[in-house]
Amino acid sequence: MKLVKKYRPVINFVVIFAVVYLILSLAYNFYLDRSVGGKYFPDYLTNLVARQSTLITESLGYSIDLENHTEEPSIKVIIEGKYLARIVEGCNSISVIILFLSFVLAFGGKWKPTLFFILSGSVLIYTVNLLRISILTVGLYLYPWREEILHSVIFPLIIYGMVFILWMIWVKLVSNNLK
Repeated sequence: MKLVKKYRPVINFVVIFAVVYLILSLAYNFYLDRSVGGKYFPDYLTNLVARQSTLITESLGYSIDLENHTEEPSIKVIIEGKYLARIVEGCNSISVIILFLSFVLAFGGKWKPTLFFILSGSVLIYTVNLLRISILTVGLYLYPWREEILHSVIFPLIIYGMVFILWMIWVKLVSNNLK
């Protein structure tokens, strides 16, 4: 019992994080299950991310076409007539936002600043993800031999690195408010 008392903040953090992450992940999976066969392929959010990242890439002067993949739930990205990549559900940043949100809620803080940080952080993650997809598309077009490092190292580092920085900012803000 003495250990539980001593480590109560850590236990609370882990429990809140796990519960929030589980609930949001289940809700997101419920959404995905209900999206199958709907108007938007593979689901609305992934479709939206594909279209928005395409607008960014086209603003850089590239011609982009999107096609529904016939063999899997993804959208083919075709740049200048060349099939380069596919956008799958994992590309829409929702899972990353759920991870971000779970940490912020578990770490605690006053409700108004917490809500503001969650909303602004989520918008930032979503926006950076759109830019990441656009840059990856152009990178694959210009440097196809760098596909492995671009897709598997650099671009996950960008999105998860940003989430880590946002977490550190939140920890610092909450810690300063406790002093």
